[in-house]
Amino acid sequence: MALTPHAFIARWQNSPIKERAAAQPHFLDLCEMLGEPKPSDLDPTGKDYGFEVGANKTTGTPGFADVFKRGHFAWEYKGTGANLDDAFAQLQRYAVALDNPPLLIVSDIGTTIRIHTNWTNSVSKRYDIAIADLADPVKRGWLKSALYDPEALKPSKTRQQLTEEAAGEFAVLARSLRERGHDPEQVAHFINRLVFCMFAEDVKLLPEGLFTKMLERALDYPAEFEDFARDLFGAMTKGGRVGFEKVKWFNGGLFDGDLVFPLNRDEIQIVHRAASLFWGDVDPSILGTLFERGLDPDKRSQLGAHYTDRDKIMQIINPVIVEPLFAEWSAAKAQIEALMAKALETKGAPATKARNQAQLVLDQYLQRLADFRVLDPACGSGNFLYLALKALKDLEHRAQVEAETLGMPRRFPQIGPEVVHGIEINPYAAELARVSVWIGEIQWMLRNGFSATENPVLKPLDNIQCRDALMTWEVPGDGSEGRWIEAVWPEADAIVGNPPFLGGKLLRAELGDVQVGRLFTLYAGRVPAEADLVIYWLEKGLQAIDAGRTERVGFVATNSIRGGANRRVLDRIADGPGIVAAWADEPWTVEGAAVRVSMAVYGERRNGEDMRLDGHSVQRINSDLTSSAHDLTKAKRLRENLGVAFMGDTKGGAFDVPGDVARQWLALPLNPNGRGNSDVLRPWVNGLDLMRRPRDMWIIDFGWETDEGDAALYEVPYGHILAAVRPVRASNKREAYRRLWWRHVEPRQGMWKRLRPLHRFVVTPTVAKHRLFVWEASPTIPDHQLIAIARDDGTTFGILHSRFHELWALGLGTWLGVGNDPRYTPTTTFETFPFPKGLTPDIPAMNYADDPRATAITVAAERLNALRENWLNPADLVRREPEVVPGYPDRILPVDDAAAAVLKKRTLTNLYNQRPAWLDNAHRALDAAVAVAYGWPDDLTDDEVLTRLFALNQERAAQQDAAD
Repeated sequence: MALTPHAFIARWQNSPIKERAAAQPHFLDLCEMLGEPKPSDLDPTGKDYGFEVGANKTTGTPGFADVFKRGHFAWEYKGTGANLDDAFAQLQRYAVALDNPPLLIVSDIGTTIRIHTNWTNSVSKRYDIAIADLADPVKRGWLKSALYDPEALKPSKTRQQLTEEAAGEFAVLARSLRERGHDPEQVAHFINRLVFCMFAEDVKLLPEGLFTKMLERALDYPAEFEDFARDLFGAMTKGGRVGFEKVKWFNGGLFDGDLVFPLNRDEIQIVHRAASLFWGDVDPSILGTLFERGLDPDKRSQLGAHYTDRDKIMQIINPVIVEPLFAEWSAAKAQIEALMAKALETKGAPATKARNQAQLVLDQYLQRLADFRVLDPACGSGNFLYLALKALKDLEHRAQVEAETLGMPRRFPQIGPEVVHGIEINPYAAELARVSVWIGEIQWMLRNGFSATENPVLKPLDNIQCRDALMTWEVPGDGSEGRWIEAVWPEADAIVGNPPFLGGKLLRAELGDVQVGRLFTLYAGRVPAEADLVIYWLEKGLQAIDAGRTERVGFVATNSIRGGANRRVLDRIADGPGIVAAWADEPWTVEGAAVRVSMAVYGERRNGEDMRLDGHSVQRINSDLTSSAHDLTKAKRLRENLGVAFMGDTKGGAFDVPGDVARQWLALPLNPNGRGNSDVLRPWVNGLDLMRRPRDMWIIDFGWETDEGDAALYEVPYGHILAAVRPVRASNKREAYRRLWWRHVEPRQGMWKRLRPLHRFVVTPTVAKHRLFVWEASPTIPDHQLIAIARDDGTTFGILHSRFHELWALGLGTWLGVGNDPRYTPTTTFETFPFPKGLTPDIPAMNYADDPRATAITVAAERLNALRENWLNPADLVRREPEVVPGYPDRILPVDDAAAAVLKKRTLTNLYNQRPAWLDNAHRALDAAVAVAYGWPDDLTDDEVLTRLFALNQERAAQQDAAD
């Protein structure tokens, strides 16, 4: 007959039986009462469900837990009336050795069972069950869930939600204080103090309820809040008393000075509501970011957007810090095991010597961890620093626990915030980083069963410096004039971080000409002038490795580091210390916006360590963060392709006008010079016109030689740009752009020299989801976000639109934008591409008109183009209307409103998203014709295609080098 709850209570309530004798019978009776299988029923080995798990019978080391069920709980028993807080702290200290079970349960034999939740990303919760209350089905249900379904006890609120609530409350307070005219950074500093007081109260570093009582008193007497808070902060500065309550010594710089703002009753109420939350569970890895956004009025809507970054940060920290150090521990542990086994096998002096040698191995490893330093040279609000500190403390803790099971004595954790160093240019962010690290340190100690350090509670964190990470002002000691020099980073074993994302073209706008000029001077020859800002951090990381000042570096960077000027630093990294791990293309959040990033870890590989790309083991990692044997980063520009592909026209102002306006101007009487406006008006297209529907835009173009006097003779077009362009160009930083304001800033003379003789030419968008090529009729002007290819033959068009060129363009290009769309450039993707022999762009089309390969490609290409045009502009839905001036392409207009509605959805993007069978067949036919031109099979895999194209590129590059 099953044991009833009343029978269990009668048997065990207030039992005087000692812990060791009672623990197993007590648990077995619980299983019987709850109708749950006993450990031996489910796991006869006792490895995953059993008693005294982790006990070492040889050395006499006690187990990590009295009862353990993997993935469910660890359970520690004490005698009736024992201190369960001590039991819980003991269980916390060994949780890591039990794979951190979701529940930690402590119980004395006769009065109480406590279930503590232990999920990483949930707020903590405690379920208290008196032995006398086990007749209550709800409380028995808690226990049954612990044994069978721990998820049922998981708190619904995540640490993220808690942190967002807290940040949201303080966003309101910060806004109120700013609106009263207080300095934003002082507001931030004051709120950091309040935040830490609430955290300290909830983890019992302040006397219980002290801060909340102060707020409740201030709600009755708002005018006295300032004095109350000043008294509390003053006591925390050096240690002291508030009334009769003794306050620990905190400080660490956070409580220097007596900054306190007077608060009105509504503001005190905000703080009081925030204090009602349990701050002990606030997540340090996002605390800084959330509060930074809460305090910045431009970022209030972005609260919580960085939460997913925690796992991404660990993708960097694991290969840079955790995995190498854990490998060292594995080797040290093997030595300790062998030595302790030897000590057990011998006696006397040999045994003592073996134990001493084992202790030396352990001490050396623990000292290695204590001496290990991590630097984040763009630390922001401290996310990387906190998680790096936690990783090092976890490693130390695991080593101590595992060494203890081998019979080694255990000592108090040594690693603290001194092991993490940061550089941050913003003083508020630097303070946030310190607060995050402080809270993270204290949380770790308490959650792992240790008391927080004291005297002071907060050690000074001067190792998080507020300064520029790239340059510094040096004043020589000899009295000579100061100068800007490259900043020196602190020496560190590992460097990690997420440096600022700022594209090369935006440097001047964001940093100013003076700052950018200094950067270019200091890093000349190492970082290309057009590189993104993040590249400077990658370069300095490489420099630190080369100088022997660090072992390994890991950064999050823009995914554009894989190509163009950015890749030149990665080229040196790949050819030098080497890339150990990388993620080529990952989602990330910056300033609340979704972007794509690349992550790279570099440094010397250790003991045959695997290289990993996107989480998979690979034989090599190239500088473009691929693993193929054909390293496309080594592709050379081919002379036969030069001077054919061009970036389109950059207008630099509102030169564009709608088609109906242009036609009105074209129909005007001749100008005073006897010329019509058709001289300076031309159709204009950009990527939208290609990938969607043509917008019917025109552009005013005075070329690159017309002086202002001659331009003014075209009265209406000139008048338009006088009003719309000149005021904007007057403030341009480039003197030529200001002075020649009526001309486009970059009219691409070289492009027009090649395009003018052609009746049509090929264009492709610089950035687009699909790599598509389209014919444009002369004299249409392509925008700078288009690449114009000066060829009018179907053969070249067909080769470019084949899978061979598309694969090459994807392999050699970079990716931009939220959609992570591939980017095409004249230099890297066109000029490196090896066309079939005899069909290269330096050969006029007429020279291979009789080549059957060219004919086959042309036929397939023209058919593809015709089919596309028929789908885009069906004859029954459009009419073609000549332009008002001869020589321009016909207009394509819908026949009626119903046709216009259909045509609106007929875009190249939609077509290639759908990729109907007829389109796929047309491309297959084109691919087959191009494969014949190369003399290759048409069923090659993508990797085989790239291997052959790369070999062809290298062969031709070698031939042109030999010719030189």
